Amino acid sequence: MRIVGIGASAGGLASLEDFFRNTPADTGMAFLVVQHLDPTQKAMLPELLQRYTDMPVHEAGQNMSIAADSVYVIPPNRELRVFSDTLKLDQPAEPRGLRLPINVLFSSLASAQNEQAIAVVLSGMGSDGTLGLQAIKATGGLTVVETPESAQFDAMPKSAIKADCGDIVAPANEIPARILDYVRRVPVPDHHPEHVPQGPTISLTRLDPILHILRKHTRHDFSLYKPTTLNRRIERRMAIHGISDLADYTHFLKNNSQEVQLLFRELLIGVTQFFRDPEAWSYLIETALPELLARQPPDHTLRAWVVGCSTGEEAYSLAIAFSETLENIAPGRELNLQIFASDISPEAITVARRGQYPLNIENSVTEARLARFFIRHDNHYQIRPSIRDKVLFARHDVILDPPFTKLDLIACRNLLIYFDLALQRRIIPLFHYSLRPEGLLLLGSSETVGRLNHLFAPLKPKLRLYQSKAYESVRHSDFLLKSFPPMSTLAKEQPVPSNQVPPQDAIDNLQSAADNLLLQVYSPAAVVLNADADIVYISGRTGKYLEPAAGKANWNIHAMARDGLREALYTALKEAADQSEPVELKGLMVKTEAGDQSVDVTIQGLSKPDTLKGMTMVVFRDTPSQAVTRQRKSDAGAEPEDAAEIQRYQQEIESLKGQARRTREELQASNEELQSTNEELQSANEELTTSKEEMQSMNEELQTINTELQTKLDDLALAQSDMQNVLNSIEIAVLFLDQELNVRRYTERASTIISLRESDIGRPLSDLTSSLRYPDLQEDARRTLSTLAVSEKQITTNDNRWFSVRIIPYRRLDNVIDGVVITLVDITETKNLESSLRTPPQG
Repeated sequence: MRIVGIGASAGGLASLEDFFRNTPADTGMAFLVVQHLDPTQKAMLPELLQRYTDMPVHEAGQNMSIAADSVYVIPPNRELRVFSDTLKLDQPAEPRGLRLPINVLFSSLASAQNEQAIAVVLSGMGSDGTLGLQAIKATGGLTVVETPESAQFDAMPKSAIKADCGDIVAPANEIPARILDYVRRVPVPDHHPEHVPQGPTISLTRLDPILHILRKHTRHDFSLYKPTTLNRRIERRMAIHGISDLADYTHFLKNNSQEVQLLFRELLIGVTQFFRDPEAWSYLIETALPELLARQPPDHTLRAWVVGCSTGEEAYSLAIAFSETLENIAPGRELNLQIFASDISPEAITVARRGQYPLNIENSVTEARLARFFIRHDNHYQIRPSIRDKVLFARHDVILDPPFTKLDLIACRNLLIYFDLALQRRIIPLFHYSLRPEGLLLLGSSETVGRLNHLFAPLKPKLRLYQSKAYESVRHSDFLLKSFPPMSTLAKEQPVPSNQVPPQDAIDNLQSAADNLLLQVYSPAAVVLNADADIVYISGRTGKYLEPAAGKANWNIHAMARDGLREALYTALKEAADQSEPVELKGLMVKTEAGDQSVDVTIQGLSKPDTLKGMTMVVFRDTPSQAVTRQRKSDAGAEPEDAAEIQRYQQEIESLKGQARRTREELQASNEELQSTNEELQSANEELTTSKEEMQSMNEELQTINTELQTKLDDLALAQSDMQNVLNSIEIAVLFLDQELNVRRYTERASTIISLRESDIGRPLSDLTSSLRYPDLQEDARRTLSTLAVSEKQITTNDNRWFSVRIIPYRRLDNVIDGVVITLVDITETKNLESSLRTPPQG
C-alpha cells in the first residue's frame, strides 16, 4: 500500500479542498495530512475535509493502523510519523514558531516506504517540507509540489521548487490525476522471487540511445550499471512525464537538456546518513582504526578516500571516527588526517562542502557527538571546523578519472551494488592499487570483493571490512588502461575526405582510374589517426595487423592492435608527434591467425594538407618471415642466422630502454608539475586562511561598531523625541531655517501662523504664505544670517493679533552657524492691556 504525505500551511485549506475534490475514493492509497495548526485550539480540519471526500477522515491517534482509502489528519501540538504501517505521535521538540512538522512526516515516510513514498507540498508560508522532499527524492519516491501561481501563499512551493525537489509541479486540482497516472505506470514492486512483472522490461540494447545522450551531455558512462537499476529509474522518469514509449522519451531527451540533467541526478542514487550500520563503525573505532594507527609513525599523515560520498555524511562520519579513535589511544596527540571525498554529482558535493544538516540527524548521531562535533543553529546543525578542515570534497568519477593513491583507508559503501559484475571486477583492483600495504577497504553491507580474494583479506567478513594483501599491481595493470576513458568510449569521428581523386578536369579519366586501382590493390595497408589515436581513415587491408576489440565498438588503434604491435606503436606514436621525420619500426613480429608475421611499420606525423593537420599516418609493410629466412640460410650455417636474431633482440632491447627512458622523463616532468601545483595550492590555501582570519577579525570589529551605532541611534531617537515633546509643549511658535532660508523644522504652533505642513520641509521661506504683516521677514532673516545680529520686532497679523518676532542665528554644537531660528511669541493680550492703559477713562 502506498502512503501519500500532504503538507500545507497558510492558505492550505483551499488547496486541500481542490486536492480531495478531485481524488477518487478507491485509489488504494492512504493520505496523511499535516497542516500548521494553533496548538491551543481544537482542530476542525477533519470535519472540514470530510465535506470534500467520500473517504473516511480520521484524526491521527497513537499506534493507529493505516488503512487504504482513508485520510488521517495531524492533531494539534503533535508531530506525526510513520513507522511501518502505523502512526506515531510525539510532542514537538522545538518551541512554537520553530516547528517543522511537514519535514518530520516526510522524513519518516521516506524511511518507511522508500521508493513507494509519495509527498505533496501545498500552499503555505516558510520552507517547511523542502528537507522532507529531499529525503523522499533520495530514496526514489515521488515528490509533488503545487504551482506557486495556484497557491494562496507560494513560499513553501517556491522553496521546494528552488531546491529542485519537485518531480511533478501542478495545480492542486490536477495533482491527484498526475499521482494516479504515475502509480499505474510504476506499480508497487513485489520482492518475492516468483513474481513476474506484468509489463515488459526495457532491454539494455534499447537503452543505448539514452546512455549515449547521457554520455554526450554529462561525460559519465552508465553502460555498465546494472540493467535493473537503469530500467527502474528511466521508467520512473517516463511515468512522471506520462510517456509510455521509450522512443518517445528518447526524442524528449534529445530536445530537453533539463530532463537530461534530471535523469542524470535520478541515476545518482544518493542515499546516505551519519554512521550508517552502527556495528561496522563501532568495530572500526574500537579495533580496526587503533591497529591502523599503531602501524604508522606519529608524524604520518593518514590518507583516506570516501568513494561516492553523496552529501558528505559518511565522509564526516569517518573523520569523527578517526578523531574519537585517536582520543582513545593517544589523548592530546594531533590528528594528521586528510580525507578525500568524491562524487559525480555537483549538487551533492555543494551540499557536502556546506556541512549543514537538518535537525533530524539526532536520530543517527549521539548527543555526545552532536555536542562535540556539531554547532546547533535554529534549523540545522553545522559541522565544526576541526572536522570540516579534514575533508576535501571533489567531483570525481571512479570509473573515468584517475584514482587517489597512497591511501590508508577506502570507504566505498553501497556504490558497487549499482555496477554490473564486469565493472566491479575492475573497480576492486583499482582500490587495491590505490591503497598502501595493509590498507583498509570498507564496503557496504551487500557488497564483497568476490573472487578477488588474492587482493584483500577479510578482517570482519560480516561487516565487509577488508585488508589489502601484498600483490603486484602490475599484474592487474589492464584496469588502468581499460578504465580511463570509460568502458564504452564514444567514437570520435572527424571529417576526413575519403575521396582524394584530383578534379575531373585536371587529369585524364583513365589515369585517375589507374591511380585509384594502384592505391587500393598494390599500395601498403595504412590507417590515419586523429590526436587521440582513434582510426578515422583506412586504406588497404589492415585486418592482418588490427582487429576489433571485444565489447562495444572501439576504433582506438591501441585497442585494435594485435599482439606484437601494441607496445611498439604506443612509443612510436609519441615520438612521431614530437618530430617531423617519420619513425621506422623494423621487423616487428605480429601474432596473426595464420601465425607470426614480420612487419615494418612507418609512423608519420602530418601537417599538410589542412584537412590532415595534427593527424598521424601509420603504414604497414610485410617482410619475409623469419622461418623463410632460416630455410634459405640453412646452407650457410647457423652463425649468420644467430647473429641476425641477436641483432634483432638488441634492437628490441634498445627500443625498450628508450621507451623506459622517455616514460621516466615524462613521469619526472609530471611529478615536478604536480609538486609545483601542490606548492601553489598550499600557498593559496595559506593566503586564504590568512584572509579568512582577517575577515573574521574585521567582521567582529564591524559587529562591535554596529552595536555602538545602534546604541547611538537609540539615544538619538530618544533625544529627538524629547526635543519634539519640548517644542510642542511650549506656547511659542518656532521655525528653523537652513543657510538657504529653507524650512528645516517647525513646531505645531508655528503652522497656525505660517501655512506649513509636512511636505513643506525643504521649501524656501519666500514660497510660504503667512498671516503676519511682515514683508521684510526674509530680508531680516538674511541680515541676521550674515551679521549674526539678533533681530526682534513686534508684528501684527491679518486677524489683529500681535506677535513678538525674534530672529537669532542657529549655532551648532561645533560652533558653526547653520541657519536661523525664528520665534513668534503671542503678545496680543499685552498690547491690548497697553492700549487700554493709554486710553483715558470716559467721563
